[in-house]
Amino acid sequence: MPRRSGFTLIELLIVLVLVAILATIGVNRFWAAKDRSLISTMTSDLRSLATEQEIYFDRNLAYAGNLTDLVDYKPSPGVTVTLTNAQTDGWAGNAIHTSLTGRQCGIFTGNAPQAAGAPATVVGVINCN
Repeated sequence: MPRRSGFTLIELLIVLVLVAILATIGVNRFWAAKDRSLISTMTSDLRSLATEQEIYFDRNLAYAGNLTDLVDYKPSPGVTVTLTNAQTDGWAGNAIHTSLTGRQCGIFTGNAPQAAGAPATVVGVINCN
């Protein structure tokens, strides 16, 4: 009986398992990179907000009470920025992204309470969880 050329069922199953393992590793790395990118976008939006707040303060000697007062400020698509505390001598804000559940970035400055800028823990420093 002549031997047939080709792969056995076991060989094909081993190749399929290896391809599945490599695909799982690749997908996990892709999602981690995507999450880092979205967090970077939120951080950038909060930096822009801080800059706009300082410009507003220079002109009005008080920080803006809401985002509509900051005419030049536009958050990135998918990012929701909220001023959680606004006083004449300090402010706090948070940013969330529609594609990231349970993650947010925050900042607080001046005499704004730290809790209003959570997860930020240092004045003027953006922190994300």
